[in-house]
Amino acid sequence: MDLATIIGIIASFSLLASAIMMGSGLAAFMNIPSILIVLGGTLCATMINYPLKDVIRSIKVVQKAFFAKTLTFGEIITNFVNYATRARKEGILALEATLPEIQDDFLKKGLQLTIDGLEPQSITDILETEIAFIEDRHRLGAEMFQTMGTFSPAFGMIGTLIGLVQMLQSMEDPSTIGPSMAVALITTFYGAVLANVLFLPISGKLRTRSKEEALHKEMILHGIISLSRGDNPRIIEQKLHSFLPPVLRISTFE
Repeated sequence: MDLATIIGIIASFSLLASAIMMGSGLAAFMNIPSILIVLGGTLCATMINYPLKDVIRSIKVVQKAFFAKTLTFGEIITNFVNYATRARKEGILALEATLPEIQDDFLKKGLQLTIDGLEPQSITDILETEIAFIEDRHRLGAEMFQTMGTFSPAFGMIGTLIGLVQMLQSMEDPSTIGPSMAVALITTFYGAVLANVLFLPISGKLRTRSKEEALHKEMILHGIISLSRGDNPRIIEQKLHSFLPPVLRISTFE
């Protein structure tokens, strides 16, 4: 679980709620029609902008903003050093026994291709294609939340205009102008909050996660190719260390 995302969202809404409570109270900021206009309008506009299958798929992608289950760089390097050491002692087919223990599907697929005896270039083509499509799926999810972050303030303004029209229709009663204006402005508030606390930050987190996962998979790809070529475990470690800054390069052989 990514604590930064959870803490950021909870802290943002807590600060907003605290600021509101110090003034008029939360009840003054609760308006069901405004919520329907902003949230409902944003979701409907998103479904108009994207195919339904992509909208449903983005729900799965957004989990990466809250849950990260990728291997650490250190674990990847240690695993490949162990795989290479075992392959040199017992042969590449001995790695088949390790497949059921591997949770990372990309790593498991790469090892299976290596065990099956595919040429390094064929393995590279297959895994690079998979990385490219994974990046496309993640990019779509990030773009979708970016779009929602664009739509929600717009629907906030639409709700405000609706409220102003309704207010102007009842100008004969001056006592209703203040409350009507407050309700009209709440939709703008909802749109700004949804855009800047949820949609845009989640879009940014998904882009960051996508870059991290792509880097992990690139490292795994280089490890798989080195393994398929029968490289020495030390050589594999040095190749994978090139993905890390010097301060994080800890050798398994020291």
